[in-house]
Amino acid sequence: MRDHDLPALERRSRGKSRFDDDEPQFLKRGRPSAPLADPDSDPDPTTGERWSSWDDAVHGPAPHPQWLVTELAAKDTELGVLKTGKEADVHLVRRAVPDTGRSCLLAVKRYRDAEHRLFHRDAGYLEGRRVRRSRENRAMAGRTAFGREMIAGQWAAAEFAALARLWEIGAGHDRIAVPYPVQLRGTELMLEFVGDAESGQAAPRLAQLRPGPAELLDLWDQLVEALRVLARAGYAHGDLSPYNLLVHAGRLVVIDLPQVVDVVANPQGPEFLARDVRVVSAWFVARGLTTEQVDPGALTGELLREAGLR
Repeated sequence: MRDHDLPALERRSRGKSRFDDDEPQFLKRGRPSAPLADPDSDPDPTTGERWSSWDDAVHGPAPHPQWLVTELAAKDTELGVLKTGKEADVHLVRRAVPDTGRSCLLAVKRYRDAEHRLFHRDAGYLEGRRVRRSRENRAMAGRTAFGREMIAGQWAAAEFAALARLWEIGAGHDRIAVPYPVQLRGTELMLEFVGDAESGQAAPRLAQLRPGPAELLDLWDQLVEALRVLARAGYAHGDLSPYNLLVHAGRLVVIDLPQVVDVVANPQGPEFLARDVRVVSAWFVARGLTTEQVDPGALTGELLREAGLR
């Protein structure tokens, strides 16, 4: 599938910046002037609930999915931790409207504060992302306390922007699956929960599975198509591995995109893309696919052409 098969809005625009702006295009919509209640207030000691933060957050792409609770009377209840990491922890939250049957599960990614954050190899990922103020660029380069806060904000905003764009592409053409980005509030990112909504059991990571030959080949084909879509949009995942790919109802879902790389603006973009391909290819070959079915060099070349670099 080539670039001319896609609608114009999906094709890569060389002259426009995207997630490297201070505020991505979709972040420039108006916000409500006053929240219903303070979402940072302590939760109710008896119920563990707090008011939903939807009212003073940046929202994901419209139209919002039907399952998403957007009512201002909704409350959020913490249900536990789904994942801990060096840069952020992911929590499970139920958002529900009291005295109704209206509720949804959300995965809430919270980046650590500046004193406890352990961003690794961030200099390479941040090449090509620039803010407009030279003071902020200097602070990020010097890793001052203010600069670290700026970097954390860039991670969250970049992931939100990339997920929003990829969601719109995937929703229109079903070639890539990512969690719906529900909202962004500071360095807290709320996402669609991918898993069993009844039990709260998250979908397994690809690394946890031992698929049979037919399923393995199907998952590889899904991954290749997802990588094509990423490249066509000008992205490399930047840290792709079997640990940040979920499998839900037979569908491969791409997650963990804070380090998403602009393969054109970042001088190391092609290297990040090639590394992504090498890592996932090695996993599939180790599980049983042949080198005829999986050719990392050929796939990397194809993706660079999709991104307009060859």
